Amino acid sequence: MRRLFACLYAPVFLLGFLALALWMTEHLPLPWLLLVLLPAITACFLAEAWLPYERAWNRNHGDRLRDSLHALVNEGLNCLGILVIPLSAALLPDIGLWPHHWPLALQLLVAILAADLGITLMHYASHRIGFLWRLHAVHHSVKRMYGFNGLMKHPLHLGCEALAGTLPLLLLGMPEQVAALLALAITLQLLLQHSNVDMRIGALRHLFAWAPVHRFHHMKYGRAGDVNFALFFSFWDRLLGTAFHSDYRMHGDDLGIGSRPDYPDAYLAQLAEPFRESTGEHPAPEIPQGLMRS
Repeated sequence: MRRLFACLYAPVFLLGFLALALWMTEHLPLPWLLLVLLPAITACFLAEAWLPYERAWNRNHGDRLRDSLHALVNEGLNCLGILVIPLSAALLPDIGLWPHHWPLALQLLVAILAADLGITLMHYASHRIGFLWRLHAVHHSVKRMYGFNGLMKHPLHLGCEALAGTLPLLLLGMPEQVAALLALAITLQLLLQHSNVDMRIGALRHLFAWAPVHRFHHMKYGRAGDVNFALFFSFWDRLLGTAFHSDYRMHGDDLGIGSRPDYPDAYLAQLAEPFRESTGEHPAPEIPQGLMRS
């Protein structure tokens, strides 16, 4: 039973909640989509409790309130972004290329593909450009991986990713309902990417950037973590030459920013950290032999 759950959890979670969201969009007012978040987050936490990848990551490390604040603020900003889409449509030129006549599910797939490319490239740039990295470092400061980690971002970096992912779609005339579905799909994917569920996704790792793929991106060993940047689809990393997979089992000691073991933990301190004068960096820890062999 556990093995079957480990294999089916990720695809059933993502496709099931997206199918529910598509049905709600066609039958209910758009704000009702927010109700999908509660059962999705609940399912994520229940799965982590029943089949954890690393049992210690389920324990509160004094970060639960901080991560909840990150999640509330960032999801609120996502909702605000959806609300201003009609205004942006009025301000941006309408080039009439959005396929409004396509089925809603197909429109959503196009939006996910385009947004995923933009967000992946912004993510890649955030590991190469100094100020972007300072904003992005908030996300990499985690010492454990569980569902809420995906929503732990500096609001300014969230804005950079949102702009990179959605501006081309807005120029194409993406409607408000597709934008709302896209925002929900991103939240669901972030829950899966950082989940502490012991998923067994097999060959699907070549397609989807779920937790067994993305955990290696959070390695603290200098440039070793500059892999697996994609949000939804692993093939972007194949094209970038940054795809990585290993049988190495990650632990809490493998996570974080190796050159900044003193990175602040409190919410407001993390918001201010990108703008503070650098206190200097430590040498990155050595890569463990088990990971080096892979």
